[in-house]
Amino acid sequence: MFVKGLLHHIELYVSDLNRSVDFWGWLLEELGYTLYQEWPEGKSWKLEDTYLVFVQTEERFLDVPYHRCRTGLNHLAFHAESKEHVNLITRQLKDRNVHILYPDTHPFAGGESHYAVYFEDPDRLKVEVVAPNK
Repeated sequence: MFVKGLLHHIELYVSDLNRSVDFWGWLLEELGYTLYQEWPEGKSWKLEDTYLVFVQTEERFLDVPYHRCRTGLNHLAFHAESKEHVNLITRQLKDRNVHILYPDTHPFAGGESHYAVYFEDPDRLKVEVVAPNK
């Protein structure tokens, strides 16, 4: 059943598709997404009625790198199952040598009631995985 207003999909152009697929594939599958579409310039993963698409940026548009503090998308935040799930993802990120943001205040960088891990994708898009507030 489709819910009016529910996000249909997000499409992100990336500087290196293979690197982004390696990064996002394991994370999205850990969060319950499944591979949805695949073609030479892109790949997508789906969870229920929403999917995320990653497309290789054309060479002619790679001259200006992405920065989350410019106008546009700042970050993507995902629900985790629990605090333990946030901890598992944090360990997996560290095993993959992914840069954890705000290490001095992790896992409460968003405040004492906000248990989450913040990190960056290969293009430095900020990603957050947050535990339910129970």
